[in-house]
Amino acid sequence: MSSLIPRLRGTAALAGAGAVAVYVWGLLHLVGAVLEAEDGGTGSAPLPPCRGNEQAAQVIDYSVGYLPLSFDCETTGGGSYTAEVIPAYVNPAAVGLALAAVGCAVSSAYVSELRLRAEAREGGTG
Repeated sequence: MSSLIPRLRGTAALAGAGAVAVYVWGLLHLVGAVLEAEDGGTGSAPLPPCRGNEQAAQVIDYSVGYLPLSFDCETTGGGSYTAEVIPAYVNPAAVGLALAAVGCAVSSAYVSELRLRAEAREGGTG
């Protein structure tokens, strides 16, 4: 059981690092879209990240979301739609890896607690 604890902690750290890496990858896409939208000049209307949608001609502004990552194109009628500038796998992968990291960390703590209780019942020998 004692060899399980470091494996769970390692898996938690690896999953946590993976979640951060995937989130940063999506953040890079989001920053790129914002830079492209703020570029201005010739060919800047409609906003380049918002093109490819039938509502693109009605786009007046944009907003970004960080949890989950999103680039939303706001239209004249008060509506909005999400531009597909962030890869579709980013948000689910980041959430899944973060949950796996938390699950492994909690499991590691639980197994450690069980081991300490078992040692205490046996008289503290380790």
